Amino acid sequence: MRRGNRRILTTHGGNLPRPSDLDRLIAGGDREAIDARLPSAVGEVVDRQLACGLDTVNDGEYVKAANMAGYSGYIHARVTGWERLPIDPDLPPKREYVAARDKADFPGTYASGLWLAGSGGPVRPGFSTPGAVPKLPTTGRVCTSAITYIGQDAIARDIAALKKAVADKEAAGQETDGFIAALGPLSLGAGARNAHYPSEEEYMFAVAEALRVEYKAITDAGLILQIDEPEFATTWQFHPTWTVEDLRRYLESAVEIINHSIDGLPAEQIRMHTCWGSGHRPHTQDIGLEHIADLLIKVNAQGYAIESGNVRHAHEWRVWEDVKLPEGKILIPGVVSHATDLVEHPELIAERLSNFASVVGKENLQAGTDCGIGSRVGHEEIVWAKLSALAEGARLAGNRLWAG
Repeated sequence: MRRGNRRILTTHGGNLPRPSDLDRLIAGGDREAIDARLPSAVGEVVDRQLACGLDTVNDGEYVKAANMAGYSGYIHARVTGWERLPIDPDLPPKREYVAARDKADFPGTYASGLWLAGSGGPVRPGFSTPGAVPKLPTTGRVCTSAITYIGQDAIARDIAALKKAVADKEAAGQETDGFIAALGPLSLGAGARNAHYPSEEEYMFAVAEALRVEYKAITDAGLILQIDEPEFATTWQFHPTWTVEDLRRYLESAVEIINHSIDGLPAEQIRMHTCWGSGHRPHTQDIGLEHIADLLIKVNAQGYAIESGNVRHAHEWRVWEDVKLPEGKILIPGVVSHATDLVEHPELIAERLSNFASVVGKENLQAGTDCGIGSRVGHEEIVWAKLSALAEGARLAGNRLWAG
């Protein structure tokens, strides 16, 4: 990962708006036409990111969308070992869902169905309507055989499309870096039941080993790997009876699993992303960063991308006064939020970055978004405006920090 030369470099969390014609192809399910369109669509989204002023760019997660599988579902075509089996009503659930603690404080909100809505507003078409009763799942994922990675061809196509787009820009004299976001082992395996391996530990280490194949393909290609691991922060909600000590014991083992997944890979090409989930909900029961930051930085990555822009977590820059960022590491706080359609003012972004610089050092800082924002705000125009504001705010902060 590069460091800025007298400036703060910029990036984002992953998901970006798609061209309308690609969406139509995806809706139509024409696999051949989708595959033919993807390379040029990736080139276009790289152009849009660079036009906004971003330094480290990606493919917009178009390939995930093209598989009609979204943030996490894409990986199930690349890793085998699970089956969807009927849920045994007599068997207690392995865990609750991502807002279990919030639900206890806001029963009316959750009874209304609004908790299913997108992050950018109370109701989004295709998410929920007031009064809707969410359907409980009747099947669940169960590991019934050896966890095996079979997505070599798929990740090779992802890599080829992004590398071509980045190379075209570099050939034109525009320095840029490319990253690919890949699901983390906790987010892939922890929610499913294990009925194959002798223990939960062996099961989760097998998940980590399988994902390492994808991770290694990304770093071998010279790209930056972003490990998408929101469960590092959201696990607290899944287990509403846990104490903070219970969570920390779990996260100590989670760090070992994540580190196993990247064992032998170059840390300087890896950044770890975590957040508190993208749901439009109160988030009053999110675990505080102060309880997990010291464990997060034990992950053997160079960069740590952390949700920092929304109103439940924007104050947590002060955590880094007490938790010292290790030497050589880079913090990538989200200074633009996916939880609102309001476009952050560049001066606010500059202020947020200056706060972080005061506790981790300006040389150890990049500017990012809380999460992928392509499907979380009301319109693509807002997404591009937010990213442009991000770049402008980083420019303002950099000018002031290095002038001083």
